[in-house]
Amino acid sequence: MERPTLKLKNNEERRLRAGHLWVFSNEVDTKQTPLTAFTPGQEALVTASRGRPIGVATVNPGSLISARIMDQDAGTRLDADFFRARLREALAIRNRLYPTPHYRLLFSEGDHVPGLILDRYGDVVVGQLNTAGMDSRKALILEAVLAELAPAAVIWRNDSPSRDLEGLPRVVETAYGTVPENLEINEDGARFAVPALGGQKTGWFYDMRENRTRLCRLVAGRTVLDLFAYAGAFSVRAALAGAASVTCLDSSDAACAMAADNAARNGVAGQVDVVRADAAAFLEACAAEGRTFDVVSLDPPALVKRKKDLEPGLKAYERLNKLAMDVLADDGLLLTCSCSQHVDAYELRRAALRAAMARGRRGQILDQGRQGPDHPAHPAMAETDYLKSFLLRLVQQ
Repeated sequence: MERPTLKLKNNEERRLRAGHLWVFSNEVDTKQTPLTAFTPGQEALVTASRGRPIGVATVNPGSLISARIMDQDAGTRLDADFFRARLREALAIRNRLYPTPHYRLLFSEGDHVPGLILDRYGDVVVGQLNTAGMDSRKALILEAVLAELAPAAVIWRNDSPSRDLEGLPRVVETAYGTVPENLEINEDGARFAVPALGGQKTGWFYDMRENRTRLCRLVAGRTVLDLFAYAGAFSVRAALAGAASVTCLDSSDAACAMAADNAARNGVAGQVDVVRADAAAFLEACAAEGRTFDVVSLDPPALVKRKKDLEPGLKAYERLNKLAMDVLADDGLLLTCSCSQHVDAYELRRAALRAAMARGRRGQILDQGRQGPDHPAHPAMAETDYLKSFLLRLVQQ
């Protein structure tokens, strides 16, 4: 069957020629190829204004990102074989990186499958279909996953807010097999469990694994505060690495219950104090009491979800860094992070610097981090390099 063509306006192909995968609705020549002629998720050939092919894409006429390039080869067909090939390509590097099947297997644009996320939890696969193009190919993707991975179960966690922008409903469903009560994770020998059909995102934050590993080398004999701890990944690993004590804090009852369970699972319940509290309020109370910690991990949820929220969001990051420094002992370590796509590393660094100056601290950057290699960034898309972190050593002036 011949594919329809989506033609761009004159001179709108330069960014795509450089490798970017998104076509915005205002870049389309809607007089020659009206978006209203396409159905959500439809496959199309994107061409420059003079007809030169740019790539095969999925189209959503109702989205600001009206098309997403899946392959630059105009002959590519988005069938099960296409997804099997992408899976094999992704598996090749993950198998070299990790000794057990616990990682993000497909990272959307970073793995050249825009809109598709797959995480592995041993023999259970959890996925998100975040675009109309991926959602309409759910059966093909499942066929490819079963053929390449032979999992015991597959879960679709299609409850991401990004589906709202694509006009898709939010739903969590079992796609294949019998889903266990918990997903199990092996992270550098530490064992964790999270509810299979609950929790945040797809269940686990694999993207912070390498940052946790590096920080755990420096916690032996130290008092540790893990803020926004979720299921206790860093808290438990810090305790296993020999921390003198760990305070694990989250505002969610469910997260605190998971963290406590994971501490017990690893035999460190006596070293990990799980606290349910608002992070800012807890930090203010500790500062008032004169309570300090040698190591603080500050990994809040995204504080800048839209570009127009950048200025107030940066102020929020700066405030949290100030509060964290108020409870950080002299010659202490602060891991400060941002998972906000719209905050770049320079802006996070500046927020931490302003906080340090306001608190009379002299700082050194010991390490600069990003998301782990199972979340590869697309070289032409800065948007995919979303996680930033700095490990700071802070001494009193």
